[in-house]
Amino acid sequence: MRPTWKGSISFGLVYIPIAVYPATREEKLSFRQLRKTDLSPIKYKKVAEADMKEVQADQIVKGGRYVVLSDEDFEKVRIESTHSIDITDFVDLDQVDPKFFYKPYFLEPQKGGEKAYALLHKALSGTGKIGIAKVVIANREYLAAVKPDGLFLVLELMHFASEVLTPEELNRPKTELNDKELKMANALIESMSSDWQPEKYRDEYRDAVMEMIETKAKNKTLPAAPVAAPRSTNVVDLVKVLQESINRSQSGRVKRGGNGASGRQRSAPTLVKQKRRAAA
Repeated sequence: MRPTWKGSISFGLVYIPIAVYPATREEKLSFRQLRKTDLSPIKYKKVAEADMKEVQADQIVKGGRYVVLSDEDFEKVRIESTHSIDITDFVDLDQVDPKFFYKPYFLEPQKGGEKAYALLHKALSGTGKIGIAKVVIANREYLAAVKPDGLFLVLELMHFASEVLTPEELNRPKTELNDKELKMANALIESMSSDWQPEKYRDEYRDAVMEMIETKAKNKTLPAAPVAAPRSTNVVDLVKVLQESINRSQSGRVKRGGNGASGRQRSAPTLVKQKRRAAA
């Protein structure tokens, strides 16, 4: 895996040379648009609204209603460094709303920075804090956090406060819950609980599309799409629905012979306790 870029982390007078690698990848399907009659690929051209004539790249400038900006103008406002992660603050991780985080990168120590890297990693792990920094990627400035993750540090890009929305305009449901409903909900959550195993979850839509493509490539007939059973949207007896959900969950676990993906067997006392909760 090739690094996205190489640079440094700094906090105080400590300087750590690092290499930055992507920590995630996006697996999505993309398709070209084709003319139906002969499958000729569709191309897009940039045309001017005034006369609908095609405009070459060297004749295109950026701008708003009154101000025209050239590439040279943008060069003059480039930010100081694109390869420096300068930590300005350390804050408690649990104080940061998870909505601020959105894209992680691995940070690898480079020659001469191993000890300082390990020191920062251990200090952050022991204090529960993260480093807040600014970083520039592809000529755009980001807020970012330096966080411990397993044996490595990660750089996680963040949204600025002005980019994070609040649900003030949403209608909050106003309703009262009784103790029995809450106990049943807790029992259902417990019956569906298992160890976190991310490899268990797959993009089933992507798999189905790939299977469909392979079937058509072999000139085979596609099976009819399954009809989804209608779901009731008007739950009258919530306790009854919760009880049926618990029964179904427990029945499914018995058939699988364990606790879902983790394969753990639930003990008899645990199952008895769950049934007592459900009956309470």
